[in-house]
Amino acid sequence: MSAKYFNPYTDFGFKKLFGEEGSKDLLIDFLNQLLPIHHQIQELTFKNPENLADTIAERKAIFDIYCESKTGDKFIVEMQKAKIKHFKDRALFYSTFPIREQSEKGDWNFFLLPVYFIAILDFEYDENTTSKFRRDVCLKDQDGDIFFDKLNFKFLQMPLFNKQENELITHFDKWLYFLKNLESFNHIPLILNEPIFQKGFEIAEISHLNVEQYEQYKKSLVQYLEVKNVFDTAFEEGEKAGIEKVAKALKEQNIAIEIIAESTGLSQEAIQRI
Repeated sequence: MSAKYFNPYTDFGFKKLFGEEGSKDLLIDFLNQLLPIHHQIQELTFKNPENLADTIAERKAIFDIYCESKTGDKFIVEMQKAKIKHFKDRALFYSTFPIREQSEKGDWNFFLLPVYFIAILDFEYDENTTSKFRRDVCLKDQDGDIFFDKLNFKFLQMPLFNKQENELITHFDKWLYFLKNLESFNHIPLILNEPIFQKGFEIAEISHLNVEQYEQYKKSLVQYLEVKNVFDTAFEEGEKAGIEKVAKALKEQNIAIEIIAESTGLSQEAIQRI
């Protein structure tokens, strides 16, 4: 039987669910489950997800979702479908763009507004250490006291969330259960039968997509499956596979150069030479 709801881990599904004006209330509700009381969001404005560096020689960043709250707090929200090398480095690099864009010309006192990098991961990035489903990271001193709370990272390793319907306790639990199982649902579970999730199911129902959207989703789903399969296979083989081998395999499957660059961290020029 074909799926009733789209896969939220696809580029199309993720941005349809969280990255459009009409679904902004879903994003706000989800993010507020991750944020402290003093950074709760009332309103959001979407910003350009493509951030160019100061010079052509510098690498640019393309975010899945980049938004700003009414108070000026910045949020990068990423759905990462497959394991990549140097993921933590990449997260830190991405977070520098909303920091740097706050600089002001002339006399500036260096006051910064908070920046949050939030990653929903369809893989385990720290499986060789003590695995944690959720990691909240900020700058702390040698005694574990918070030194600076304006740069925050939230990592969610979705494979480690295994709660069943009867184990869901918090609203956040319900969100995670919704995201992890959306594609496999054929009806709205009773525990998710509340307005915010009803709207999510309405948006995600494949039969509600127009012809153009459906074609975009099918293409996005194929790319998701191919990218994930190639990466998972490469990492199972070990380091010898190498990131260039991954890029080559994706090129042979006619994945767009832009997507390969975003997935591997290689430049488009390097990928063209492979």
